[in-house]
Amino acid sequence: MNKPLRRIAIFCALLVLALLVRDNWVQYVQADSLNTNALNRRTGIERYSHPRGNIIVDGKPITGSVATSGTDFKYKRTYKDGAMWAPVTGFASQVYGANQLEQIDDGILSGNDDRLFFDRTMSMFTGKEKKGGNVVTTLNADAQKAAFEGLGKKKGAVAAIDPATGKILALASTPSYDPSTIAGSSDEKAWVGLDKKNNPDDPMLNRALRQTYPPGSTFKVVTAAAGLEHGMVTDVDKPTDSPLPYIMPGTTTELKNEGNLPCKNATLRKALEVSCNSVFGHLGEQLGKDKMLETAKKFGFNSEQFTPVRADASVFPEDPNASQTALSSIGQFDTRATPLQMAMVASAVANDGKLMKPYMVDELRAPNLDLISKTEPEELSRPLSQENAQKLQSIMETVVKQGTGTNAQIPGVTVGGKTGTAQHGENNDQNPYAWFISYAKTGSGSPVAVAVVVEDSDASRDDISGGGLAAPIATDVMKAVIDSEK
Repeated sequence: MNKPLRRIAIFCALLVLALLVRDNWVQYVQADSLNTNALNRRTGIERYSHPRGNIIVDGKPITGSVATSGTDFKYKRTYKDGAMWAPVTGFASQVYGANQLEQIDDGILSGNDDRLFFDRTMSMFTGKEKKGGNVVTTLNADAQKAAFEGLGKKKGAVAAIDPATGKILALASTPSYDPSTIAGSSDEKAWVGLDKKNNPDDPMLNRALRQTYPPGSTFKVVTAAAGLEHGMVTDVDKPTDSPLPYIMPGTTTELKNEGNLPCKNATLRKALEVSCNSVFGHLGEQLGKDKMLETAKKFGFNSEQFTPVRADASVFPEDPNASQTALSSIGQFDTRATPLQMAMVASAVANDGKLMKPYMVDELRAPNLDLISKTEPEELSRPLSQENAQKLQSIMETVVKQGTGTNAQIPGVTVGGKTGTAQHGENNDQNPYAWFISYAKTGSGSPVAVAVVVEDSDASRDDISGGGLAAPIATDVMKAVIDSEK
């Protein structure tokens, strides 16, 4: 072969080699990124070419699929009581993608998960339409309804947990939205209307998981736990060394109580019953920032939670000075918490000091209902010893029997709780947040722990309180869980 032909042959061989390398690079290395690229319309067409699997609550689907026309997408997502369940399901849209469970478990719901390979193969041979698998949740439909209807037109959120397992029983957020309104290919107007820039109510914000609030006096439960665990308090019925007035260290500022309360040297039981800022502020200052932070972290603060939907990290400040530690210990200053976090606090107390990891997906199932995976309960931490948890249960139950939480009483059921009214706005110039955390105890154990926050309401400022606004909602949720177990 002469030299020019040899050069051409080598050049052609190099072109073929480059083509092979590029082909393999695209098919194998870039396959996932190309499949998930927002501009790849074929992926969306395939995803909506068959009915999507369902999200299940109490054995019944709260989602569905309906055939569409005039578009490349054959089916679109539908939701039953969509606004009520949006904080759980999220949305699945032909145009705007998906979030929350619809996104996290998209592989199962769309039928594209590798664990459904056998089902996909069988549908090819049988000619049957491809279907997605199902996501079975831990949610309790009656509890969710009680939470959503209890919040009504108020802005706020509810989280409820089974203390023994960590199963999330209710997760409500208001105002909400119906995911069905943005599921199709021509729902731009609805999407724009839900955008926070155009809708100050921000209905797509999952307030139960993604909004942190100052927890106010509900955080005193954490401070009480720290006092017990670190030996600062050994007897909940013994007077504490709590001055009145209490001047915060390094300042001339008094940490005041809400009214003329019997807080001087009050016992821990009485201090929680009437909600003494001075007692818990002083207790937090005596414990110091390190011990307070240690206890808060054991309850889940300063860490994101994955349910599997991500929940924002609640916050106890890492390096406050002494007076800031006092304020932080009553749920103010830079202390912030999600409703899920405060439900975790009540849950750990109710479960004798053992905090279980919260989760909302119980099972994943194939289209033929075969079990793919099941979530097993998992211990997250032990913020309290059993002895100290039972002491804290005792004083939280006093709060409901005769303290600020009497609106949470349920006949024939032992209820422990703590109210909170957290300051809001610069110099407390806006309506405060109303909080209530609680658990219910029956003869067979503690089936539910609840946290409720009401962000604003039509009530006048003087009428806003955790006991008045949030406790009745928590009570209805606890009743719903208890009644569903009968």
